[in-house]
Amino acid sequence: MADPTHQHSTASSSSEKHSLAELALFFLRLGTTAFGGPAAHIAIMEDELVRRRKWLTREKFLDLLGASNLIPGPSSSELAIHIGYLRCGWMGLLVGGICFILPAAILVACIAWAYVRFGHLPAVAGLLYGVKPVVVAVILQALWGLGRTAVKNSLLAVTGVICVALSFLGVNALLILAGAGTTIALIHTIDSARKHHRTVTLGAFALLRRSVAVKGTRLLSLVGAGAAAMVMPAIWSLFLVFLKIGSVVFGSGYVLLAFLRADLVVHRAWVTDAQLVDAVAIGQVTPGPVFTTATFIGYLLRGPAGAVVATVGIFLPAFVLVAMSGPLIPYIRRSATAGAFLDGVNVASLALMAAVSYQLGRAALVDWLTIGLTIASAILLLRFRINSAWLVLGGALVGIVTQFVRG
Repeated sequence: MADPTHQHSTASSSSEKHSLAELALFFLRLGTTAFGGPAAHIAIMEDELVRRRKWLTREKFLDLLGASNLIPGPSSSELAIHIGYLRCGWMGLLVGGICFILPAAILVACIAWAYVRFGHLPAVAGLLYGVKPVVVAVILQALWGLGRTAVKNSLLAVTGVICVALSFLGVNALLILAGAGTTIALIHTIDSARKHHRTVTLGAFALLRRSVAVKGTRLLSLVGAGAAAMVMPAIWSLFLVFLKIGSVVFGSGYVLLAFLRADLVVHRAWVTDAQLVDAVAIGQVTPGPVFTTATFIGYLLRGPAGAVVATVGIFLPAFVLVAMSGPLIPYIRRSATAGAFLDGVNVASLALMAAVSYQLGRAALVDWLTIGLTIASAILLLRFRINSAWLVLGGALVGIVTQFVRG
């Protein structure tokens, strides 16, 4: 007679492997097809994992998004790592992040090879012409769905509007996130005290910020700082430089550009301004994380080995910081005041996404065809629930055909 315990253990192990395989396949596909930068990646994850597959609730998704924005590094990659951990534990943390990063890194390395061999970037204008309008529709759909969950009251609505305005005024994204969270937490605490309710502290959140944003970031920064005296890009110094950058950079690809220029052009003269601009352009126009800019630069400096080392260096802090912060998120949500802080951060995160979508829309909607693509994509997403990945591929095809016809 079969042992029921053994059967249960075998079934549980099989289920876990199946779930891990699903996780890997999803993030491999996302890393291969997700154009448009972090806002687009987040929108596609929300569409696939919250709406369609129901792997997590909108509330949980927003909490993970808020936590990803509070730590240094690429926010969409960190969100993928968080989701992997939530879905499949520590193995999921590794699989989710690696599978999202790897396809983009390989593609960027191939483009870097062509760049070194032929001296110019491949033409991608037609591809982006069709993809960007679709991405605008995907982001707007995510903002609509997440916004209805995140904006729980009029105070959060007003906070979101203010955050959008501050973003357009050029205020640092981290200041907007921290300011919104702190404001909502303070208002909650004052309101609770006035009503003679028991006030709760921000202990859980303080632990998160102290252990992650201070200890983790400073530790990684100090390790990376040893590269400052290096003149030639030896493999080890290359790794340390990108480790330092990955451990301190908050914000968009433009913030990354500023850090890369300071370290690689001004201080070390490893690359030229023209090469750096080309590297950032490739990071932004290829699918997957913008931080694969490091892959391109690593290849320019030390070939395939340099590409691997630079990629590992810039993304390693994201895995470390998520591993440190991820287990604390449930404790933060249980604290009323810390939960209010997270509510403020979540609304601010969506406000930053809204500002990015506006800027992307201005760049993407250049004629009637692109406007029509956005409207059609929005209808197919909202009314017919078409998978966003297919829409992105369809947009790419339209863009390539249009370039061929016009050319």
